[in-house]
Amino acid sequence: MAKKGPRILVNLECSECKSQNYITEKNRTNTQDKLELKKFCKNCRKQTIHKEVKK
Repeated sequence: MAKKGPRILVNLECSECKSQNYITEKNRTNTQDKLELKKFCKNCRKQTIHKEVKK
């Protein structure tokens, strides 16, 4: 059965190499803008900014 509520799954994409490395969820009511997190990219082998893309 599907979850009820404002939380949705989003993919995080590396801003340099454009690979989708992470899947996380966010609360749509609290954060309307797109997520931007500094995460480790295994392809670039360094910490880069990962931005939210549609799943």
